[in-house]
Amino acid sequence: MKFLVLKTFGPLRFSAVQKHTVEFNQLAMANSEGSEPMLNRVMTKDNIGVAVLLEVHKEMMEMSSGKLLHGLDKQLLLVANAHMHWDPEYSDVKLVQTMMFLSEVKNIVDKATRSFKLSTSGETNAIPLVLCADLNSLPDSGVVEYLSTGGVDCTHKDFKELRYSDSLTKFNCNGKNSTSNGRITHGFKLKSAYENGLMPYTNYTFDFKGVIDYIFYSKPQLNVLGILGPLDPHWLVENNVSGCPHPHIPSDHFSLYAQLELLLPSVPSQVNGLHLPARR
Repeated sequence: MKFLVLKTFGPLRFSAVQKHTVEFNQLAMANSEGSEPMLNRVMTKDNIGVAVLLEVHKEMMEMSSGKLLHGLDKQLLLVANAHMHWDPEYSDVKLVQTMMFLSEVKNIVDKATRSFKLSTSGETNAIPLVLCADLNSLPDSGVVEYLSTGGVDCTHKDFKELRYSDSLTKFNCNGKNSTSNGRITHGFKLKSAYENGLMPYTNYTFDFKGVIDYIFYSKPQLNVLGILGPLDPHWLVENNVSGCPHPHIPSDHFSLYAQLELLLPSVPSQVNGLHLPARR
């Protein structure tokens, strides 16, 4: 289970603008390009992803002077959640599902940017992303490499040498006709809220213990203020918790919790002769 708290300048206030559901089997069928693995392995799995587009209330963007931030009348945020296929023998399916989901998330961001006439700055998306997911993939997997580094090679071992390359090009960062030297890429600059082995495991069962749940966020628009750490291993030993679910812990997944700070675009120190207070 994943939780997040988002901090703005003042009380937390958002309005839901759009809600989206992404069905991976439908995407696999529509984009198979004749790939048998896409049809026989990915399309047969019924996992989904969801996303909600949030708008920060305007009063949250006001400075102490009572003036609205210069040149900024709308700030949106996309929060997405997904559950990928569970079976370790289907590492290819998990990777393809993740690529499809980020491609759909990109479509949501691009359409909202055009619809709300949001300005973009360089390579940074106008709408930051928070991605919470049960990826069912370990930190050294192709899925985590893809999310963390912005891409993965079409010949990655997690594809199991199955013929996916032609059907994956549609999910590339710049579309089917883009050239990326044999890599499938995405345009989000994502960072994990939990780094450097802060959680030894997020899934804790009798026969498996490992990190398979994650919270990713867009840099530089978002910043981590704090996270919920792991359970005390001594407590687990003292209470004879060798696997979950357990009377004290109802799920085999441990909760992740991150407090994130939304950093609004920088503004000039003086607007129309008015000196604005400095911000983080």
